[in-house]
Amino acid sequence: MSTLAAVDLKKPTGKYVQQDNLFPKVTLVTSVGDITVELDRTRAPLAVNNFLSYVNTKAYDNTVFHRLEPEFVLQGGGYKPDLAPVDEFPAVFNESGNGAKNQFGSIAMARNNDPHSATSQFFFNLNDNSSLDPGRNWGYTVFGQVQDGFEVLEKIKLQETHTDENTGWQNVPKQPIVLKQVILQPEQ
Repeated sequence: MSTLAAVDLKKPTGKYVQQDNLFPKVTLVTSVGDITVELDRTRAPLAVNNFLSYVNTKAYDNTVFHRLEPEFVLQGGGYKPDLAPVDEFPAVFNESGNGAKNQFGSIAMARNNDPHSATSQFFFNLNDNSSLDPGRNWGYTVFGQVQDGFEVLEKIKLQETHTDENTGWQNVPKQPIVLKQVILQPEQ
């Protein structure tokens, strides 16, 4: 059964999660270690609420990071270990002009060429990636920053990648990096 089957996909629930907390924290429990991220509703309320909708419905549990470019990004949130896609809420408006930069340790929304196509996928910047910031074109919305777990990102950067023979995707970790669960931390 689909992870979001019982949820109305037109009405994400993230805006109801710790509504008065402008900086909710989550811990991503991965097969390599834990990463704690502080989300920033002051700069990217739509992206944070979108992300929390997936956390709230446990859609990220037991997914994989399917893209690793060690000096660029680690991307996940979109696929189960068999690379079947997760169910998605409607896309969110791009908030890349919020002043937050795609710097090492920041978390941002992944999207297609359409600047307003971000749904479940996100990425960690594994380098300072100013090319992903807005300029003449839309950028990629940064919506939080790693607080703890930088050593996990460094460990992940050492993982080998390959081209997946079933999908043809490049930069897929040879040893799957599993996102076991995302835990919302209590409000402080």
